[in-house]
Amino acid sequence: MQRKPVGKTTEPKGPPRNSRRRDAARIDAVEEVQPEPVDMDEDEDTSAARSDGTQKLQKVLAQAGLGSRRDMEELIQSGRVTVNGKVADLGMRVSESDLIRANGRPVRLRNADRLPRVLLYYKPEGEIVSRDDPEGRTSVFDRVTALKSLRWVAVGRLDFNTSGLLIFTTSGDLANRLTHPRFEVEREYAVRLLGELTPEQISQLKTGIELEDGFAKFDGLVEQGGEGSNHWYRVVLKEGRNREVRRMFEAVGIMVSRLMRVRFGAISLPPRIKRGQWLELGSEDVAQILKWAGMPIPRWDARHPDKARVGSTARVDAPKPRVAKPEAQKAVAPRRKRPSTSGSGG
Repeated sequence: MQRKPVGKTTEPKGPPRNSRRRDAARIDAVEEVQPEPVDMDEDEDTSAARSDGTQKLQKVLAQAGLGSRRDMEELIQSGRVTVNGKVADLGMRVSESDLIRANGRPVRLRNADRLPRVLLYYKPEGEIVSRDDPEGRTSVFDRVTALKSLRWVAVGRLDFNTSGLLIFTTSGDLANRLTHPRFEVEREYAVRLLGELTPEQISQLKTGIELEDGFAKFDGLVEQGGEGSNHWYRVVLKEGRNREVRRMFEAVGIMVSRLMRVRFGAISLPPRIKRGQWLELGSEDVAQILKWAGMPIPRWDARHPDKARVGSTARVDAPKPRVAKPEAQKAVAPRRKRPSTSGSGG
C-alpha cells in the first residue's frame, strides 16, 4: 500500500514561489511506496502461549516509555535490568506481578491499552537532542517544558546545526516503528547547498555512494531553485544515520549550508508552528498515526488531549489551533493555519 504524506510540507525560504509550487508536486512523484508494516511481535510465542498474560521484557520497557525497543534490548544486554532481583536476559517474558528495575530504579508498567501521546517540535539550530551533554549545550528536553511531565521518547535525532521536525512520543513501540531500519520509513529534508549539483552528481547521489559506515543513497532528490550561490533541494531517504545527509553531499564535493527536516513518514512539519514551538497532537490524530503504522488503536481517556495543543519555548501564548479531520487510511498533520505574531517561538 502506497504511503503518502498528509498535508503540505513547510517550504524553506529561498526558492522562488513558482518553483516551490512546481517542485512540491514533483517531490510526491519520486516518493517510494512504503512496505506494509511488519508485526513487531512476529517472533512472539503462539497465541495460546501468550494467554498467560506475559510479554517480552523489552516490549514492556518500551511501553513504559524508557526508550525504543532497540534501546531496551541494548539496556538488557548491558546487564542494567533486573527482574525480581536477578539480572534479566534478552527475550525473557514478564508479567504484572514481576518486580522490574532499570538502572536500579523500579519500572512503573504503563497500561498498554491507553492511547500514547505524540508531540511535534520545530527544533531550531543550536539545540541538542539528548538529556545529557558533556559540553553543556542547550537540550530540547530543557527547552520543551511539556517533555518534563512524562517519559517522552525522541523519534530519531537531529544534529546540533539541523532544524525542523522532531517527534516525541510516550510509546516506545511507536518510536520503534518509525525508526527501525526494517520499516524503511521516509525522512524528507529541505537542503540549501553552496553551489549547484551537476547531473552527474545527482545521478551518483540517487544511485548510491559508499560512506565510511556503509552504502547510502537518496530515494528522492528534487531541485527547488535558488539565488546566487545558494541552491535548494528536497531529498528523501529511508534511514537516519549520524549526519548522513551532510556526509553524502560532502562525498560529492558539495557543502550543506542549511538543513531542515520537513517530514518523517506520514507526519509533516505543521506550517502553523514556528521555530521553537511545539504541537501536541489530539487523540484522533494520534489514532490515525497508529493506524498508518499498522499498530493497534487503543482507547483513550480524559487524560489524553482531544485536540491539538500548541506550546512555545519562548513561553508566549499561542492561538488555539483547529485540527483537520483525518482522512481514512492516513496519518494526519493538522491543516495549515497561520498563528498570530504573538505566538512566535523563534
